[in-house]
Amino acid sequence: MAAEVDLQIEGMTCASCAMRIEKKLNRLPGVQATVNYATEKAHVVLPPDISIEDAIATVEATGYHARAPQADPERVEGSDPELAALRQRLLVSTILTVPVVLMAMVPLLQFTYWQWASLALASPVVVWGALPFHRAALTNLRHGAATMDTLISVGVSAAYLWSLYALFLGGAGEAGMTMSFTLLPHGSGSTPEIYLEVASAVTVFILLGRYLEARAKVRSSEALRLLAALGAKDVAVLRDGVETRIPVEELAVGDVFVVRPGEKIATDGVVVDGASAVDASLVTGEPVPVEVSVGDDVVGATVNAGGRLLVEATRVGADTQLSRIARMVEQAQAGKAPVQRLADRVSAVFVPIVIGLSLATLIGWIVVTGDVQMAFTAAVAVLIIACPCALGLATPTALMVGTGRGAQLGILIKGPQILESTRAVDTIVLDKTGTVTTGRMTLVDVLPVDGVDTDWLLALAGAVEEASEHPLGQAIARGARERVGSLPAVDSFRSTQGRGVQGVVDGHAVAAGRPGWLADEWSVPELSDETATRERHEAAGHTVVGVAIDGAAAGLLVVSDVVKPGSAGAVAALRDLGLDPVLLTGDNERAARSVADEVGIVTVMAEVLPEDKVAAIRDLQARGRTVAMAGDGVNDAAALAQADLGLAMGTGTDVAIEAADIALVRGDLLSAADAIRLSRRTLATIKGNLFWAFAYNVAAIPLAMAGLLNPLLAGAAMAFSSVFVVTNSLRLRRFRALDAAPAIGAS
Repeated sequence: MAAEVDLQIEGMTCASCAMRIEKKLNRLPGVQATVNYATEKAHVVLPPDISIEDAIATVEATGYHARAPQADPERVEGSDPELAALRQRLLVSTILTVPVVLMAMVPLLQFTYWQWASLALASPVVVWGALPFHRAALTNLRHGAATMDTLISVGVSAAYLWSLYALFLGGAGEAGMTMSFTLLPHGSGSTPEIYLEVASAVTVFILLGRYLEARAKVRSSEALRLLAALGAKDVAVLRDGVETRIPVEELAVGDVFVVRPGEKIATDGVVVDGASAVDASLVTGEPVPVEVSVGDDVVGATVNAGGRLLVEATRVGADTQLSRIARMVEQAQAGKAPVQRLADRVSAVFVPIVIGLSLATLIGWIVVTGDVQMAFTAAVAVLIIACPCALGLATPTALMVGTGRGAQLGILIKGPQILESTRAVDTIVLDKTGTVTTGRMTLVDVLPVDGVDTDWLLALAGAVEEASEHPLGQAIARGARERVGSLPAVDSFRSTQGRGVQGVVDGHAVAAGRPGWLADEWSVPELSDETATRERHEAAGHTVVGVAIDGAAAGLLVVSDVVKPGSAGAVAALRDLGLDPVLLTGDNERAARSVADEVGIVTVMAEVLPEDKVAAIRDLQARGRTVAMAGDGVNDAAALAQADLGLAMGTGTDVAIEAADIALVRGDLLSAADAIRLSRRTLATIKGNLFWAFAYNVAAIPLAMAGLLNPLLAGAAMAFSSVFVVTNSLRLRRFRALDAAPAIGAS
């Protein structure tokens, strides 16, 4: 059986590095590997006969380092050793470079032998400051490859070596030598010019770009680190009636643990004692605390905002919802969108082509003009301006930020290829129960007959229904407790399957059930106005329960699976995105139409059996529709997989969540609109990044070859292109959900 592993890759400096490693790994028999430059990880699928050590050895043989990733959720930007070392190299190089550039650009600062002072200042920058580029270029050379570092190292070294030639052999080292600065390169004068400011300034520009890239990687993976850090560190477990505090890693399925007010719930579980409000905003983005009591499920890392709870652990470790969220986000960030494949193919051949263009520029200028200095200047400009780092960063940075932001909002995009699907979707099928509606029966109205007190009717009916296990009975009992408080005890309780319940409450004989059953078994005929009321509610898809007290009709109780508060707004938002909503349900046409009218849906597919949901999706696809589906049940899983884009409500079953393309941690349909908005925004950012990265190189290389680009400006422009791509991607961090729910870490 194939095994999947994520390797941490060290030493990559551009997209072509990632492509080299990916090619080497994929040459191993049966191995499937994807290497992501931005996340510095390789996702590798290994056949049984190839071990992790074999994969690591392959990476090492390519000239890079690999290891199993080490979780470090507490690491922050300031404590990153690589980032700190890069910052130090950048600061020292900048301090040494500033006077070199000023002396080269301002003739008034060119004192006697200023050129030798420039050499003294620039040499440490070229040798030590640019050492990472030289080291990587040599490593790649030993393996017969060329990367972005090759271009930088050759360009900087060429400018420096030319300057040494000019100073020691060309007469530029004589006293009184001056040099003027122009934006455009110019030909040879009586004395060859030095390019120390180019060599040092380009090094600083590239270091600055690398530093900003590295810092952006830390920031863009912030959501993942916050997710990993959300969980509780220890937990109070009940053993033999005694509380024992243990590390959360030692918690086992079946353990009962205590959660006091203000504490984090240690792991996923079910409440076995107590009632409270749970703040799940840090995990789901849902701003309103959720009331929980005995029998309700709770999620690890959420906060107990009310009373004391006893919770039985049902999932621990890697099986918890929080761990699954983090795993989904990490897998999505490690993947590649289809649009990135083109950039990878270009990067793989780009560097050798650029080196060839640079040599052609050098030879062409010498042959045509005979001006060696001008030829050298143009060739160096080609090397420096053409570095393809922006291409390598265009997709992964946007993907990291977009999926990370989605995780903060409770939107889990399972893979980068899904982004393409959201662009084409034009129809969204909404499963009614649990998606548009709450999926839980609720008491919506109490209609007593004349002369009967509403609270008295509700207390007696709620008392007999509380002893019932039927969902309708539980809904009535729950609604009664919310309105009148505690309910009286019931004696002589008896349930008639599928028809009703009866018992004695406070000395009164009480029966609640189908009006027809009350008439047949209790000889309590339905009053004419009750009949009209019942028919009106049933036409709206509600269920009506009749109540008889002491042999006389006492009133009606109306129960319904109510529409979620945000469903109507969500449907409107989906329409604004250009999607045609379709309501899919197994209910009868009348009930389905009532819900559809309430939320603003025109197209209804009613009385669809669970096994026919896939056929309903296929029918829409056969009509030329590109279909998304939102659902939450086991019977939705196949339809979610059949749809072009599956959205699983996080309140649903594991089967539905695994079958979907996007998992919505919150049960709010509005997050489906947010998911499509975020996916489309991320895809648009990726395409924008790639356009500018390609356009930059296409436009800049001819200018450099034509001798219209100063190498100093070329270095600045190259660094700016990478910074632009990164900062453009970071704009996704400002994406806001339609309901402005708080994000992970927002508090």
